[in-house]
Amino acid sequence: MYKKISNIIKGLSPRRVGIDLGTANCLVYLEGKGIVLNEPTVVAVAFDDNRVVAVGREAKKMLGRTPENIVASRPLREGVIANYRITEAMIRYFIREALGPHFMKPEVMVCIPTGATQVERRAVMEATIQAGAKTVYLIDEPLAAAIGAQMPIAEASGNMIVDIGGGSTEIAVIALGGVVVHDSLRVGGNLIDEAIMAYLRKNYNLIIGDQTAEEVKIKIGSATKPEKEDKMEIKGRDSLLGLPRSIELTSSQINEAIQPVLTQMVGAVKGVLEDTPPELARDIIDKGIVFSGGTSLLKNLDRLMTEEIGVPCFVAPDPILCIVKGTGIAIENIDLYKRAISKQ
Repeated sequence: MYKKISNIIKGLSPRRVGIDLGTANCLVYLEGKGIVLNEPTVVAVAFDDNRVVAVGREAKKMLGRTPENIVASRPLREGVIANYRITEAMIRYFIREALGPHFMKPEVMVCIPTGATQVERRAVMEATIQAGAKTVYLIDEPLAAAIGAQMPIAEASGNMIVDIGGGSTEIAVIALGGVVVHDSLRVGGNLIDEAIMAYLRKNYNLIIGDQTAEEVKIKIGSATKPEKEDKMEIKGRDSLLGLPRSIELTSSQINEAIQPVLTQMVGAVKGVLEDTPPELARDIIDKGIVFSGGTSLLKNLDRLMTEEIGVPCFVAPDPILCIVKGTGIAIENIDLYKRAISKQ
């Protein structure tokens, strides 16, 4: 009997949770268990009673397919909250899914872009508190990514991380456990999708949706001119006739479409290197630049960056999981990272 009661109390004890609140995907790390959730950052809401109909994968299936009384959308834009109420409902859903229906208020650490304003940071904190958290910590995305990529950030040498997500590109030079130079560019995988959509509309009068553009990017997208041409049939709606139509596109055409976005990313990385102290720059040349985030998986992106910047570039193992892993490590070892986090 006593053992049963102690197990119940143990199950209800406060837990520590790490959340990678990304524009495209939300990942949740639970203390002692690791990554327990990986869901698209999409919420479907019914207009008539403001009820949340679906969250995550179920909601993503509804994008572009909902009736008039339901809207499926991404509550985060460029890495920060665009719709407070829906974001709060989404965080509450993820916490409940991770901890179960009966739980004591957990300590939650959320990663946030380095370029987020104080207002945007406060919005994340308040939304997480309202969603059921006892205490909220914020950690900068590039620092969390560097921890998750197992970079030696505590040493007195320079480490450079570039995290390219759905809504933002986070660039930072880290030494002695802190960020020395950083930049946050509101450009990411979603803008690449938009560039593909705009290219097709301008050159082929073909209108496609977000999910189709993302599929094209993943299947035949390339950051450099491909050595072997890949082809893909793309279906959409003719903007002039209004009728369904399909065309065949090549990876070279997609490369042409996304070049302006890639140029912005390359320029931002060069800008951070220009502001980096010489001693740290020397370390970065020796170690190279590490890339993380889902968009870093774009074919040949590391090769493009190496050619343009002149510094070796590498994609981290499991780049999509780097931030959530780092956030989890930081929340489990909170005393070691006190200087690098903010708290409410």
